[in-house]
Amino acid sequence: MRIALGQINPTVGDLSGNLSLMERNARLAADRGAELIVFPELSITGYPPRDLVEKCAFIEASESAVLKLAEATRDLPLTLITGYVGFSHEQTGKRAANRAAVIEGGRILFRQTKVLLPTYDVFDESRNFVPGTSQEIWTTQRENIALTICEDAWNDKQFWTHRLYPRDPVDELMRQGASLLISINASPWHLGKRHLRREMFRAIARHRRVPVIVVNQVGGNDHIVFDGSSFAMDAEGNVIASGASFREDLVMVETDARRGDCHADFPDETEAVYEALVLGTRDYIRKCGFRSVLIGLSGGIDSALTAAIAVDAVGRENVRGVGMPGPYSSDHSVADACTLAKNLGIAFDLISITPAYEEMLRTLEPSFAGRAADVTEENIQSRLRGLVMMSLSNKSGAIVLTTGNKSENAVGYCTLYGDMCGGLAVISDVPKTMVYELARVANLRLNNAIPESTFTKPPSAELRPDQKDSDSLPPYETLDAILHLYVEEQKSVSETAAALAIPHDLVRDVARKVDRSEYKRQQAAPGLKVTSKAFGMGRRFPIAQRFPED
Repeated sequence: MRIALGQINPTVGDLSGNLSLMERNARLAADRGAELIVFPELSITGYPPRDLVEKCAFIEASESAVLKLAEATRDLPLTLITGYVGFSHEQTGKRAANRAAVIEGGRILFRQTKVLLPTYDVFDESRNFVPGTSQEIWTTQRENIALTICEDAWNDKQFWTHRLYPRDPVDELMRQGASLLISINASPWHLGKRHLRREMFRAIARHRRVPVIVVNQVGGNDHIVFDGSSFAMDAEGNVIASGASFREDLVMVETDARRGDCHADFPDETEAVYEALVLGTRDYIRKCGFRSVLIGLSGGIDSALTAAIAVDAVGRENVRGVGMPGPYSSDHSVADACTLAKNLGIAFDLISITPAYEEMLRTLEPSFAGRAADVTEENIQSRLRGLVMMSLSNKSGAIVLTTGNKSENAVGYCTLYGDMCGGLAVISDVPKTMVYELARVANLRLNNAIPESTFTKPPSAELRPDQKDSDSLPPYETLDAILHLYVEEQKSVSETAAALAIPHDLVRDVARKVDRSEYKRQQAAPGLKVTSKAFGMGRRFPIAQRFPED
């Protein structure tokens, strides 16, 4: 069977645009001799639609769009599989169901409803959908096909030591005599996810002795980045066709001959993170209707990396850097910011906040009388910078990209309404140590645009004389190791301290900072998820809580 894997980048809610994307790919696939083209989960509506499915009009539009797609491809000599939001026919529960439709000759031949609805990490499908109660195989003249929707194939008892659900839809379909498994996915990316996805489906192929077709969405939607990386495997679990990572692709595979297109991806995971951030940034800006971006350039590594990602995402002509030196800004930081902007070829403004800072101190002097200077004065500088950036944003219509990293956000080493001001937190899920690695990747691609001095100088917020991050935080190598175990692995303070062989009190202090900074993070700009546990949608902790760690 000659099958096309339609790895597309749909936009949530843009049903007409998504239909056009599928029709165009279907025609290309037909020209290349495909008998079947498979599109990702919820391709009609985009994923995740979240509470849009609470609107009857949205479900009606989705149902109607499936019929429009059938009509638009009536003349094509191939079958289509696509995902959509449909009305649930259950007597109780929500009104919507997560469905797949098989289309041929202007008609819908077969429908399948998703059974397993994930509610963990970034997923919240039980909030929106009614699960299917049963599934059937789709029988063609050549194959008995087990058609599954994402999570329905992610509960194999042969692979997972701890399963989340008692049911295994793949097992149920295989017992009906399936000879081919097709899985349509909206599977978000994070470090290590591509390897995990392939190994899981390889286990299914080998255990069930059937070929496997896996089609995954690509693109960014809000916090989430989808990598694509679609593939086909033979019954021995060998990859016989593969799609590119982090871009749209059309992949042809011949299951009988066990061969197909194999397109390049990014085997190095650091490069993959960089590509994911570029894609997520580009799609967030494009899908939200912005054209240009503003970035505060401090001369530090975080803003340098963010600027590099922005140039790769939307082009240098659409990026403007803003240097905002204050009373404690070093000459080398200003020089590095200027050099970076010149090397990247972006517009650059230099706006001193010192006059405004001095005026604020004079204005507040009566109210501050008798009180020593402290972090308040530092935060005034940061908030003046936020004021400048948001004013420029309002005037120009450009979106502000914030530059804080995961390490800082974790422990609250950031200022509300200051450096946290903006529309997208590009590297908010990137630990500080990884920031340096990604900046090296950026330099390989952008002709060493980031000055070497930016890599070598000690990190500093420069909000008081001779300030360094190490005055307030452990070394970033230590901090990031603690955060990985405490936040991503959800280890206790004692477990983390023992695993790293570091003082318990140090870990406890970091953990307290993490817990007490939740109120800041819940007011932050949305960030792009690249690790297994990102703040925001993927980590929903209460703000007001007193659970004692150890």
